[in-house]
Amino acid sequence: MSTVTDSESNSLYAKYVKVQPKDVKGTFRRLKWTALIVLLAIYYITPWIRWDRGPNSPDQAVLLSIADRKFFFFFIEIWPQQIYFLTGFLVFCAFGLFLATALAGRLWCGYACPQTVWTDLYLWVERLVEGDRGERIRLDNSPWTTRKLAKRLAKHGLWLLIALATGGVWIFYFVDAPTFLSELLHGEASTTTLGFIGLFTASTYLLAGFAREQVCTYMCPWPRFQAAMQDEESLIVTYQDWRGETRAPVSKRQNWEERKAQGIGDCIDCGQCQMVCPTGIDIRNGNQLQCIGCGLCIDACNDVMKRIGRPGNLILFDTENAQIAKAAGQKAAYRPIRPRTIVYGLLLLIVTSLMVIGLVTKPSLHISVLRDRAPLFVQLADGGIQNAYTFKISNMTREDRHYTLAISGVPNATVAALGQDGLRGDRIELTASPDTVETYRIFVVAPAQAVTGASTPIRFTLHEKTAGDTDNYDSVFMGPAK
Repeated sequence: MSTVTDSESNSLYAKYVKVQPKDVKGTFRRLKWTALIVLLAIYYITPWIRWDRGPNSPDQAVLLSIADRKFFFFFIEIWPQQIYFLTGFLVFCAFGLFLATALAGRLWCGYACPQTVWTDLYLWVERLVEGDRGERIRLDNSPWTTRKLAKRLAKHGLWLLIALATGGVWIFYFVDAPTFLSELLHGEASTTTLGFIGLFTASTYLLAGFAREQVCTYMCPWPRFQAAMQDEESLIVTYQDWRGETRAPVSKRQNWEERKAQGIGDCIDCGQCQMVCPTGIDIRNGNQLQCIGCGLCIDACNDVMKRIGRPGNLILFDTENAQIAKAAGQKAAYRPIRPRTIVYGLLLLIVTSLMVIGLVTKPSLHISVLRDRAPLFVQLADGGIQNAYTFKISNMTREDRHYTLAISGVPNATVAALGQDGLRGDRIELTASPDTVETYRIFVVAPAQAVTGASTPIRFTLHEKTAGDTDNYDSVFMGPAK
């Protein structure tokens, strides 16, 4: 009989117990395999999908181009000044996660979270090399031999290959995939890029190979938030204690009627539900923070119930209200449409609508103006006051554009562009190449009597002649204080 010392009982930290999930077959395991294959295929294949955007533009369908400072997603092109679309996308994802959690608990965590997907893949490799749960535990407890060393080297070698492929493909989303692959194969990739590949490789290897369920339990904030997203009508993995308790091993000499008369339930206390759990919890203890809602315990329990001749779904996806009704011998229907899901659905619809409207009405012209701060202004020989500005035109179209720049706000002011000698007036002509940012050096001159103070508001208006696009920028014109 083991005893617990005072130092152990007062410890703030529990000793880590390695989780060795057992393999299981069933409906939810097949769903997880399907999700894993589809999601990994999307991740590894997407950088190789091509999309024709015309000459002098990248043809990679999904690309966060560092060189171009743009995000390309098929026919959508997002410029740096349109970063609000990223905000909208993140809000969309948040409300989508809220809705999914309200409907079916941690559905995302159990099937689509990258940590879950890659951990599942790593566990598959581990089973392939070292065997199922019992074999792995025996291998862990056995002394080091040539056989054990060979198995460990094979497992970690495959893990590192998967991690390297994961880190390398992640870089493909930021540069042209075929070009970068050629650079890698010819040893021409930069040390910075190789450093990032190493970082992502190490992250995948450590998180999926070693941290595993600890990421879900300790690192991820979502388990702490999910309670606020769920209610009594949310589908979660549930053990029907009203049917399963009291637990007792099954005996061939005892029929089920006798067990029932003795107050013994359907649970035979085999522990299979805990053995297959990727986070190592016992679902019979109720809903827990560590439960990721994968449903593998349902597959394990259903297999046991089938073998002992009892009805399935002792563990199932169900709601709290339904369990209360069933325990009382009543029926309860699942209510997916309720105030919480309606609110989340409406918010999701609003964000989606705003994103679509924003994309449809996305401007093809944007200007930015930066006034020189040193010197603030220059007094010319004729007494006029001159301010200099850096003027940038973002032409977001695939065609050459011709614009007219006009100024307003400062009486009798004239504008000129560096390199356009003799062309000065209240408006000038400027051009911009397709899908680029043209930079001009602009000089605005105003008579001294027109400048009434140290700072005068001035507006730059750029108008495109063919399509009629217009953009404005408000700045200031500096002069001597009076």
